[in-house]
Amino acid sequence: KQWYQRRVRVVPFTAVAAANCVNIPLMRQNEFSQGIDVLDEAGEVMGQSSAAARSAVLQVTASRIIMAMPGMALTPIIMNTIENKTNWFKGSGSRMKAPAQVLIIGMILTFATPLACAIFEQKSSISVNRLEPEISEKLRKKDPNAKVLYFNKGL
Repeated sequence: KQWYQRRVRVVPFTAVAAANCVNIPLMRQNEFSQGIDVLDEAGEVMGQSSAAARSAVLQVTASRIIMAMPGMALTPIIMNTIENKTNWFKGSGSRMKAPAQVLIIGMILTFATPLACAIFEQKSSISVNRLEPEISEKLRKKDPNAKVLYFNKGL
């Protein structure tokens, strides 16, 4: 029974993670075909890269999943601890469970959201070797020593 209860608690997180894995690529699908701007050190646009777009979407998806993790993992633990060690939610206090959960999640997200967004830098880099040949050629003509280009990963 304990194994079942643990598994059931992971279901909402799994659903949120799966939704992020589908939603973010769908919302940004134009970037896969058209690419996103890649910039050199000076900030000059060198072209539009689908490879950079894939990297950006992957980073955003990962950070969104990580963002959901603390609220969905810590809230049940905190609520169980409060329920087991206090009488706050016994009898007529049971009406306070939902507001308490909202308060706990709000407090957790206050810190989890900026931390998860900061996992990957906003201005990400990508190796010239991973870019489309036409962008690599253009960069090599301008700066033969350049190894990376930069792109805005989005949120």
